[in-house]
Amino acid sequence: MLCCALCLASFSLYATAQEWPEGLRMEGRVAFTEGPAWHAASESVFFTDIENNRIMRRMKDGTFQIYRSVSGKANGLAFDNDGRLHACEGGDKRVTRTELDGTITVLTDRFEGHRYNSPNDLALAPDGSIYFTDPRYGDRIGMEILDADGKGIEGVYRIAPGGAVTQVITHEVDRPNGVAVSSDGKRIFVADNVNNGPNDGVGGNRKLWRIDLNADGSIVRESRKLLFDWGTDRGPDGITLGPDGNVYASAGLNFPSLPAET
Repeated sequence: MLCCALCLASFSLYATAQEWPEGLRMEGRVAFTEGPAWHAASESVFFTDIENNRIMRRMKDGTFQIYRSVSGKANGLAFDNDGRLHACEGGDKRVTRTELDGTITVLTDRFEGHRYNSPNDLALAPDGSIYFTDPRYGDRIGMEILDADGKGIEGVYRIAPGGAVTQVITHEVDRPNGVAVSSDGKRIFVADNVNNGPNDGVGGNRKLWRIDLNADGSIVRESRKLLFDWGTDRGPDGITLGPDGNVYASAGLNFPSLPAET
């Protein structure tokens, strides 16, 4: 079952303190917010404020803090079981982990010597591996990761617990955005969101895919299954799996207007 959830895994706000709903107050503005991640120990929510290049934190009492003022234009966030924050830094083209002492560990910033497009979202698997998406929105000139025919790859990658990086999805998904892994580690779910329009050279997919995973973390290509197709009206961004096994997706309007209800 697919459920659309507002403000669950990706949301957009551009608000002053007076415009926040009752109970939410902060000074200044946030713009192009993404990647909410729940920190259970402190009962707080972390999220990215991409245009202002920072990671924010909403505290239990409703106040806000700037957690990281220079975030590499981070997008997707996720905490591991040890409470360490993982981030897809789209601007700096890398995936990082903030350690408990505040130091930042770069998990990957290249694949086979080539820079990523713009790491977007990530999911932590039960075996400790990390899957992250690497779409290319906007200008496609200068893409470094190419296939044998010289076509740019907007892929999905896996960082093994030991740090090795493998490319698990190439052209099976046109433009991967949100990503989630099942609780048993046997399936990956990927949001395919070509919201630039159908004429940008990719195909205009706005779909949700499910693909089985092998024991080594690679995909079973023939298992790819289309779970939902939004057509032309909406596009999926962040996704997550609930304890009921349902897939929850944020899917705002793309055309003719920007998302207004998320």
